[in-house]
Amino acid sequence: MIGFVVVGVSLYGVGSNVRHRIWLDLLDRPGGPMTFRIILQPVMAAIAALFDGIRDAKDGRPPYVSTMLSNPAERGTLLREGVISTARIILLGLGVDAIYQLVVLKTFYPAEAVIVAITLAFVPYLFLRGPVRRIAYWWRAEAPADGNR
Repeated sequence: MIGFVVVGVSLYGVGSNVRHRIWLDLLDRPGGPMTFRIILQPVMAAIAALFDGIRDAKDGRPPYVSTMLSNPAERGTLLREGVISTARIILLGLGVDAIYQLVVLKTFYPAEAVIVAITLAFVPYLFLRGPVRRIAYWWRAEAPADGNR
């Protein structure tokens, strides 16, 4: 993704007209073709957050985002773990956005593809992993010792 950003900046720069174009292009995406990805990618990220949040509750780990923000020693490890969990979703997002751009915009803006992929795949994961962990933790705490409900 860093390579995409570097290529995008080297090809198109970072001037105000580029920032304006990026915002216009991003705002046009939800209403255009391939709208299914606006729903599909966050759902896939939610599923990844569900599995990781449940695993966090089982392992007794603290909340994901608050630990990442408050513990600099763990930040890199947790960020790497989240990127690995959502890597396929992010790659799918990059590919689908590249197709969208080539079909609709008739060109490819690498930095826009990165923005869309991170927004649709990684951000929902960040927002959902902690609450899923809390719910799973409460659920496990209320379960009887014999495992029957």
